[in-house]
Amino acid sequence: MSLPHSPWAEAGGDFAIGLRPIPEAAWLEGGEADPAIRKDPLMAAHPVIVWGETPGSRDAQAEALALVDAVRGAQAGEAGLPPLLAAARRVSDDLCLMERRDGVWRLTALSLCAPSFFTAQDALGKSLAELHAPVDGFEPRFGGRLERIFSGLRPGLILERRNWTVVNSDALFTPDSAPIRAQIPQISPEKAGQILHLRVERQTLRRLPVTGGALFTIRIWRAPLETLDLDRERLAAFAKAWRGATAEFRNYKGFASYDTLVAAFLRARGESYSVNEV
Repeated sequence: MSLPHSPWAEAGGDFAIGLRPIPEAAWLEGGEADPAIRKDPLMAAHPVIVWGETPGSRDAQAEALALVDAVRGAQAGEAGLPPLLAAARRVSDDLCLMERRDGVWRLTALSLCAPSFFTAQDALGKSLAELHAPVDGFEPRFGGRLERIFSGLRPGLILERRNWTVVNSDALFTPDSAPIRAQIPQISPEKAGQILHLRVERQTLRRLPVTGGALFTIRIWRAPLETLDLDRERLAAFAKAWRGATAEFRNYKGFASYDTLVAAFLRARGESYSVNEV
């Protein structure tokens, strides 16, 4: 499959908030006939990994559910489920509820069925600063700005951003990086284009006007690296982003583990390769 987004061509190999307004009709991308078929077994098998809520979050959860109902329609048979979990069963996106508690924005409920190396238990209750603490240099560059974006978000405005990484897995459910990265030494350079995957996150943010919370959505798309062969401009942009990625971006994404394989992939397609080459 081809990816609908190419954020490496937008932000390159560095962190960027990169939020842009989108119309309400573009809020949820869909692309999955019945997300509950994928999500329900994960909830049954890994409840602590894929779901979490804090006391006092149900009112904001219900408001988030109403927003999803307006797009996807209400469904029967969900009585007794936490409202955000009921909403998440209807959409391909993971849903994260942020509320202002004790003067800071905190993650008060989330459904996380396509995690990128973290779990609901890891994230629940954390502030924006705590959630982004693993990102080298994020707080001094973006922390204050992100707080202002959440606090100033007006009702009716929907913001979108995208980011990307490379990983040797086509799975959506990846709560732990260790078993995936342990397989890297077994990958032959000739197979890099098939086994390495671009993993793209498309995120949105919108205000909950009644409770004052904010709903953050995460939609994961992934495709083999070799799908870049279908678009030479995308391939060239990827090569440039990989070559010029900042040290902070490379460290956070674990790019060093993939350098040899990506180099083989790019050189086989006539793209020069040298880390941090301008």
